[in-house]
Amino acid sequence: MIKTLNFRPLSHASVLRNIVITSMLSATVAMSGCSLLSVYKIDLPQGTAITQTQAQKLKVGMNQNQVLYILGSPAIRDTLEPKRWDYIYDYQAGTEGRRKGIADVKNASQHLVVYFDDNGLVTRIEGIESLPAS
Repeated sequence: MIKTLNFRPLSHASVLRNIVITSMLSATVAMSGCSLLSVYKIDLPQGTAITQTQAQKLKVGMNQNQVLYILGSPAIRDTLEPKRWDYIYDYQAGTEGRRKGIADVKNASQHLVVYFDDNGLVTRIEGIESLPAS
């Protein structure tokens, strides 16, 4: 004996519920690719951030301790060239930096070089113009 299947007509409420559930699942899948749900990225400052105002305080004839006091430690203190200090700054904006509109600083575009003589006194300063004004 073959049994016949009897289908009940779907109620209006169950059809509406299925549509709502389907649309909510579709919206969730679509939103998973949006930037609103992205991973938080930190700002990556590398080196010593120096402004032109700070660098202009340096004078020829200052000793190394005075330079350290004004600018801080250099990013590069080469053992093969101990009379040269390089202050390099790079910055990659993360989530917070992008929200504030802070631009990236790449490829050591902010690069200050301080040269010393045999007595540890400043003889030459290069790169002040590559630094930001403030």
